[in-house]
Amino acid sequence: MNWILLIIGGLFEVGFAACLGKVNETTGLESRLWFLGFLVSLAISMFLLIQATKTLPIGTAYAVWTGIGAVGTVLVGIFYFNEPATFWRVFFLSTLILSIVGLKFVTN
Repeated sequence: MNWILLIIGGLFEVGFAACLGKVNETTGLESRLWFLGFLVSLAISMFLLIQATKTLPIGTAYAVWTGIGAVGTVLVGIFYFNEPATFWRVFFLSTLILSIVGLKFVTN
């Protein structure tokens, strides 16, 4: 169950990073709404990380949480913010995914 909470928390990390990107692109009320989304996503993400670390080692949980956030944020950047998808970005993103999966398998 805590792995599921950790994965959901990582997805909310992607959410707060995406909201942060939108805050920087917008102005006025729209910017404030994206900032509110940032705060809500941040709070949920942190709460779920705290819950997951009650039974998972903090080092593993934090690495997986951050890795999910990093991979997801890069993918949002590529597909939503039109960032480049170069060979090396995709290559290193793949190694990050393999590392996250590896941590899951070596953690009790």
